[in-house]
Amino acid sequence: MVVGDFPIETDTIVIGAGPGGYVAAIRAAQLGQKVTIVEKGNLGGVCLNVGCIPSKALISASHRYDEAKNSSDIGINAENVTLDFSKVQEWKSGVVNKLTGGVEGLLKGNKVDIVQGEAYFVDENSVRVMDDNSAQTYTFKNAIIATGSRPVEIPGFTYSKRVIDSTGALNLDELPKKLVVVGGGYIGVELGTAYANFGTEVTIIEGMKEILGGFEKQMTALVKRNLKKKNVSVVTNASAKGVEETDDGVKVTYEAKGEEHTIEADYVLVTVGRKPNTDELGLEQVGIKVNDQGLIEVDKQLRTNIPNIFAIGDIVDGPKLAHKASYEGKIAAEVISGHSSEIDYLGIPAVVFSEPELASVGYTEKQAKEEGIDIAVGRFPFAANGRALALNATDGFVKLITRKEDGLVIGGQVAGASASDMIAEIGLAIEAGMTAEDIAMTIHAHPTLGEITMEAAEVALGTPIHIVK
Repeated sequence: MVVGDFPIETDTIVIGAGPGGYVAAIRAAQLGQKVTIVEKGNLGGVCLNVGCIPSKALISASHRYDEAKNSSDIGINAENVTLDFSKVQEWKSGVVNKLTGGVEGLLKGNKVDIVQGEAYFVDENSVRVMDDNSAQTYTFKNAIIATGSRPVEIPGFTYSKRVIDSTGALNLDELPKKLVVVGGGYIGVELGTAYANFGTEVTIIEGMKEILGGFEKQMTALVKRNLKKKNVSVVTNASAKGVEETDDGVKVTYEAKGEEHTIEADYVLVTVGRKPNTDELGLEQVGIKVNDQGLIEVDKQLRTNIPNIFAIGDIVDGPKLAHKASYEGKIAAEVISGHSSEIDYLGIPAVVFSEPELASVGYTEKQAKEEGIDIAVGRFPFAANGRALALNATDGFVKLITRKEDGLVIGGQVAGASASDMIAEIGLAIEAGMTAEDIAMTIHAHPTLGEITMEAAEVALGTPIHIVK
């Protein structure tokens, strides 16, 4: 029995309104559910507020500034190019506000009840939602947990004014003269590149042998070369030991090749991973299984060990990607509504907004060979494409992985301008069971970067037109 209030009933309650949660809520409502969504922060979650969107806005602004200063090779010379960093931040915030406001409109338009507060499980069919002033119990038939993740804090690097995470890096009031980035994954490389474009002296410290370890070496080599052009120092096989804060900056100590080094900077940005937000939900009250990393265990329909409670996004196994969370949100909502949907991650792309951009979907060449699949590989360079030449963006290639026996497209990688957009065609080909011939026979507009994918398909078929086999 609830003391002090009367429980509010709903069919489905979604905890967390990030790209997984709000998408799940909308899809469940579209499928006839009465839906309540609970969010303790801003609608849109990390992605829209302090992640994907503001970082891409900052990256876009940095490209504009860099191009304005460095386009003499195509005959454009701009004098006295200046940067108003506070204006950049103001514009970036405007982009975020437009999108978060749009999420609220979409939820309300689909008749989803929005509740502000923190949710805590009471039992398998009820949660307590609390804010600073009140508490309310909600009973539900089904629940979807979509609480996302937060940056990992490493020993010796307690977050502060000068020791910042990705959120802090996106909201600096001043442009740093020097920045140390601990972690050469996609967040570290993206933000490090953006600040380098603005003129910051950047050093990236990475513990592994290579930066962007999830991508093929032939792809990351292009990024490393461009970082070098921007005077970004990349130190690999290095271990960050600690930081000393001064009145106006930091001194970062790291070890590389058995020697200890110290580097001074205005800030140190720590981007070494993210931790699932599962520790303050009362999961133990319900008996929901969580592994040693704090990830909730789910089946192929995103169902936890409690049949009516589902989990999606960064709090379940797999890459921490906004589009993965959105995809899972749709699957969970469909399962709750009686559909037989289940997850299939082969068609989920991974993208880094580096220079050049990197994108991969499905099998890599190495993965396919390790699984014993007999493959035909089609690779075509940006440098042989008219549109890439006209854009002065000739770094990169498209690689298509096909099954040799029937030409089925099972994977693809794009390194180059607009890779983040181009990867969708390959993802569609995988999802739809298309072959290299299907792509090669699809008429691509000329001149476009999309033609590179068509050309790569022709290479896989052994009939290239614009390069000699």
